[in-house]
Amino acid sequence: MKISANFDAGNIRVLAADSPDNIKLSIRNDNQSDFYQWFYFKLDSTPFTEHTINIGDLARSAYPEGWTDYQAVASYDRQEWFRVETSFDGDNLTISHTPEHNHTYFAYFAPYSYERHLDLLAIAQTSFDCQLHHLGETLDGRDMSLLQIGHPAEDKKVIWITARQHPGETMAEWLVEGLLERLLDEDDGVSRNLLDKAVFYIIPNMNPDGAARGHLRTNAKGVNLNREWDAPSMENSPEVYLVMEKMAETGVDLFLDMHGDEALPYNFVAGSEGNPGYSKRIKSLEDAFKNALLIVTPEFQDDKGYDKDEPGQANMTVATNAIGEKYDCLAYTLEMPFKDNALLPDPAYGWSPARCKQLGEDVLVAVNAVVDSLR
Repeated sequence: MKISANFDAGNIRVLAADSPDNIKLSIRNDNQSDFYQWFYFKLDSTPFTEHTINIGDLARSAYPEGWTDYQAVASYDRQEWFRVETSFDGDNLTISHTPEHNHTYFAYFAPYSYERHLDLLAIAQTSFDCQLHHLGETLDGRDMSLLQIGHPAEDKKVIWITARQHPGETMAEWLVEGLLERLLDEDDGVSRNLLDKAVFYIIPNMNPDGAARGHLRTNAKGVNLNREWDAPSMENSPEVYLVMEKMAETGVDLFLDMHGDEALPYNFVAGSEGNPGYSKRIKSLEDAFKNALLIVTPEFQDDKGYDKDEPGQANMTVATNAIGEKYDCLAYTLEMPFKDNALLPDPAYGWSPARCKQLGEDVLVAVNAVVDSLR
C-alpha cells in the first residue's frame, strides 16, 4: 500500500499506512503560512477491501467548521469525482471507502489542474472573439494570463472576472470554464448581445503558484491575495499588482470575483455595501443582478451568506471592496460550497464541476440583465 501526493496540486503528509484500517494522514500548511485545509492524494492499494483513512489535527485547520457535514470526493480516472462516506469528530476526518481499482484519488474538491488551466487558455484563444494576453510572472515564474473577449470600443462596457485568488477554491475555475464556453458560443443569444455591448477581461486563475503547490489560500510566499488590493507589490503579490495595473488601462464597469466557501452549503454573493462610496445606484445594480440570477437558476439564493458590512466599515484590502470603490462600479464576490448545495442536494456528487459550469453559464444571464445600466 502506498499513499502519495507528488503531483500537481497534491497535498498530504503520511503518518502511518501499514494496513487498510490504519491510515493516518495530515495536511501540509501553505508555504510560509498557518493556513491548511486543501488535500489531494492518491491511494495505491488492494481493490475491494474497505479502507479507513484518518486525516487528523483539523481543529486547528483554516476553517474547522468546514468539516462538519462534509463529504470528501474521490475518483479513479481524475475525470469523474464522486462523494465518499466521510465523518468528522471535531479534530479527525474519517473517510471510509472500498476502492474498485488499484489507484484511487481523494481530494477536498474536484481539482482543476494546471494542465487543464493551460488547455482552457489555449482553447479559448482560438475563438475569433478572444485574445490571450501575458501580464507578467508570478513569484514561481508562472504566467499571469488574461483572456480578453470582445473588441474594445468607447461605447462598450468593461467587465472584469477573476477566479481562484484562493487556489484551493477550484470550483471558481470550473465556473469560469462554463462561463467561457457560453460566452464564446457564437450561436448563443446572450453571448452575442453581451459582446455587442461589452468587452470581458477574465483571469481564470489568479494564483497559479498556490494552485500547483497544493495551497488552500495563499500564493508561493504565503500571502493571501484577497487581502492585498489596497497596496499590492511585485515582491509579495505580483498577481494582484499586475491585474490592477491592467485594470488602470481598461477601467472597470462590473467586477465579479469567484470563490468557494468551506462552511456554508449555498451559492451566494457578497457586495460592497460597507464601502464609503456605496450608493443607491450601486444597490440598484446589485439587486438587479441578484434578482436575475434568482430567476434563472434555483442553485442560487440570497437568504444565507455573510453578514453585511456596516456603512463605511468595509475591509478595503478585499478585491470586491477595493475595485468597487476605486471604479464606482458594481462589484460582487460570488461564493460556492465545498460541500453540497443544501437547497438541491445530490448525495452522489454534491456540489460538482458540472454544476459549477452551469452556474457560470447562468451568471452571464445576470450580467446581461445589468449591462445596459452599468454606466
